[in-house]
Amino acid sequence: MHATLQYLLDLLDLEPIEQDIFRGRSHASVIPRVFGGQVAAQALVAACRTVPEDRLPHSLHSYFLRPGDPGSRIVYTVDRTRDGRSFATRRVVAVQHGQPIFTLSASFAKPEEGLEHQEPMPPAPDPETLPTAEELLPRYADLFWDPSVVELLLQARQAIDLRYVNEPPFGTAGTPREPRAQVWFRLNGELTGKQDNPVVHLCLGTYVSDMTLLDSVLLAHGRGGWMTGDTVGASLDHAMWFHRPFRSDEWLLYDTDSPTSQAGRGLARGRMFTRDGRLAVSVIQEGLMRVPR
Repeated sequence: MHATLQYLLDLLDLEPIEQDIFRGRSHASVIPRVFGGQVAAQALVAACRTVPEDRLPHSLHSYFLRPGDPGSRIVYTVDRTRDGRSFATRRVVAVQHGQPIFTLSASFAKPEEGLEHQEPMPPAPDPETLPTAEELLPRYADLFWDPSVVELLLQARQAIDLRYVNEPPFGTAGTPREPRAQVWFRLNGELTGKQDNPVVHLCLGTYVSDMTLLDSVLLAHGRGGWMTGDTVGASLDHAMWFHRPFRSDEWLLYDTDSPTSQAGRGLARGRMFTRDGRLAVSVIQEGLMRVPR
């Protein structure tokens, strides 16, 4: 297993400090705050630790309240809101320096049979035909406000093999495009043993879901994002629905679009499909989108 993947798995393995209270650490980010996908994934891990193993999360709804401090531990407190015969509900508050920085509500359900349909997977090239991050990102170093951003991005994503289907926003900054983006992603390694379980795959999918979701908003306005210095942004809320099982160490297509932006906020929608076309996850997020003066 790649060392950085083990580091990510360790990051999600929270320390229990009291009943329904857990503590997590952070890793260095390319931005001066805790990566939103990390705190969301850790909060989901905390919630999952308090429900029976036969119930898996089917949805989560969360709000980013304050920027997290990557140099300090985060304490996650879980409220066991409800335990029913088929469903369970948990609420998690993430705290740093005595203040809440993030809240999450998650619903869990027992597997059952029922009516089933899904929209088809959109067309996309095979992931193996696309350049890796190591091949792609150095091409744009001259466009970034600081060329060292390339190395920081590569370090932040070492555990994830993430490949852009189209030009990323920073590659076509200045030219508005259709507000739609696609990436393929998978872990840089295979999960085995105790780490190969549905909860870990769900939490790792949650971690990655915040990486490129707002790209489609940037594309609509020809903005390159924080890396080019033409936009200031942050995640405001994040919602996910887990439809079908998936493996985070196998290729997933993340197809995103943006139906609207206004009042300094942009809305992005995402869908994760397994390589054989099953709709695994739906995601919606609103993000802060401001143009620097």
